[in-house]
Amino acid sequence: MPIRLLKFLTVFTLLLLPAFGQAQELKDLIAGLGEPDPKPAIEALATNDDPKAKAALQALAAGHLFRRLSDSAVIIGEKDSEMYVVTNATTGEIEDMAKPDELEPIEADDTTKTLLASAGATAEKADDVPLDFAGAVKALNAENFAEKGKAIERLTALADGRAVRVLEALSDGRLFIRRSDGATVIGDRAGNDVRLTLASTLEAAGIVPPSALEPVVINNNLRNNIREAVGRLGLLSSDSTQRRRAADALIGAGSAQSAGLLRETLAKEREPSVKATMAMALAAAEIVDGDKPQRLAAVEILKGSTDLRVRSLLQNRSNAETDAEVRTAVIAAFNSVQHKLMLIGWAANIFQGISLGSVLLLAAIGLAITFGVMGVINMAHGEMIMLGAYSAFVVQEVFRAFLPPALIDYYLLVSIPVGFVVAALFGIALERGVIRFLYGRPLETLLATWGISLILQQMVRTIFGSPNREVANPSWMTGGFDVVGGFSVTWNRLYIIIFCFAVLGVIALILQRTAFGLHMRAVTQNRDMASAMGIRTARVDALTFGLGSGIAGMAGVALSQIGNVSPNLGTFYIVDSFMVVVFGGVGNLLGTLVGAMTLGIVNKFLEPFAGAVLGKIAVLVFIILFIQKRPRGLFALRGRAAET
Repeated sequence: MPIRLLKFLTVFTLLLLPAFGQAQELKDLIAGLGEPDPKPAIEALATNDDPKAKAALQALAAGHLFRRLSDSAVIIGEKDSEMYVVTNATTGEIEDMAKPDELEPIEADDTTKTLLASAGATAEKADDVPLDFAGAVKALNAENFAEKGKAIERLTALADGRAVRVLEALSDGRLFIRRSDGATVIGDRAGNDVRLTLASTLEAAGIVPPSALEPVVINNNLRNNIREAVGRLGLLSSDSTQRRRAADALIGAGSAQSAGLLRETLAKEREPSVKATMAMALAAAEIVDGDKPQRLAAVEILKGSTDLRVRSLLQNRSNAETDAEVRTAVIAAFNSVQHKLMLIGWAANIFQGISLGSVLLLAAIGLAITFGVMGVINMAHGEMIMLGAYSAFVVQEVFRAFLPPALIDYYLLVSIPVGFVVAALFGIALERGVIRFLYGRPLETLLATWGISLILQQMVRTIFGSPNREVANPSWMTGGFDVVGGFSVTWNRLYIIIFCFAVLGVIALILQRTAFGLHMRAVTQNRDMASAMGIRTARVDALTFGLGSGIAGMAGVALSQIGNVSPNLGTFYIVDSFMVVVFGGVGNLLGTLVGAMTLGIVNKFLEPFAGAVLGKIAVLVFIILFIQKRPRGLFALRGRAAET
């Protein structure tokens, strides 16, 4: 055996030696570009088929080749703001950012430039070659950032409206190269996969896993260039929405060329909303480059904005402005914008608080019934939420596997009743199999349901595995809309708030307007009298527990839309659910609503000052102190829970 191993290692080493020698030779040749006489290295690299040899020669011709002072490595440096993006010339790998004083440029004299030109490497590539739209899109995947910048300019010069979508995808990191055929594609998330659109034709190109794509990488400077390019293209569009988006993209990012185009299009614009956005973009450009009257007029326009970009622009201008009158106006405008943004921030915090409160309310409504009405400390309530979330995942996978792709957006509507039924059946089985033997023994109930919660978690791990499962948002729950500058509302959060109040309303109707609700309230207030009146108390107990568990299952379906699904999902909400129920009043739906919304809003206002963890601790301390004064919560309930 040792002899065979020795033979294997010998053969393996002999196979590796040529590759190692070639890599070492390339490294030596690239290092030779920095020698006093780079001619031998240039001639050798010109005949080398390795793409890294060509890239090194091109970088030297363009003035992008450097020697890193820390280790003398030869690198290609692409300027990104005040730093350089470092690419190792030998390996072709992007390594890190570097400051200018950390690099020594390798300069090419006239003789060297002549050698480079004869070798086919020039500082500038020919830009006079006509390009159609497809060719311009393909050029976006150039070897370096400088060439990508030229490709953006050439694509913009075509004045093709399709370029807007391509450039926006490039800026957002959604432009890719398909590994199978090198096609340039736009990728949008579709669950765990990516839905493709051919960038050259904007036609659908199927769905692939992320591993099948290679991203087209850009830097911050190119993002600014793209923003201006999108603005310039969109201003000439026949679509008013596109013109407004284009003008918005130029706020704080326009050049003198863009300002001239804005003046022309503003004079012709008839749509009021588009005209207002164009005026704002033009004012943002004139406050920097305009004369004094133009700057003063620009300040008057900008002070009515609630855009964070305008605030930054005014703040920077207040430091750079030399004219005292204009500077005073700029400071006043900045204070006005700052005040408006503060009010908007409060409104955003209130919405976020209501959003968090709705999540807490969904998680706590079922507990308000099982704990508040029945007096059962159900530590497995969080696992009912988890079962609902996994029900949504299973329904999603069934839709993907057996139904047409066009129907995938309807899976969530099916998941809600499925989640309710699955969790309700588990709840009824739990009540009939365990809890009915433990009424009046809260500590035993707590321990038993805690053990069941661990069993349910392990059961889910066995079936679905431990990793998180992603449940995709339907298209009608994806994205959001801007209410006002800096305040955006996402559709998934908004729908969850609506769903939460709808569930609360249905539960209130069931309790107040149905025979089952009447029986449940009767059993709650006086079990013996209700039994004497012919009410089947055992059946009411089982259905009540099933109702509370089913509501928790629907809460899990909703929670799957704002986060990943995991076996530990329920543990994140069980403590908060008990806090809401105890704070609002045991068994009282109005108290549960008030408690959830109060805790949600208070948490969101505390987080900016105390942080998420300290904010939650502060809320917990407040509830402990509050219960000392009002043990039954905000709205006390009379009945079995209160008596026990």
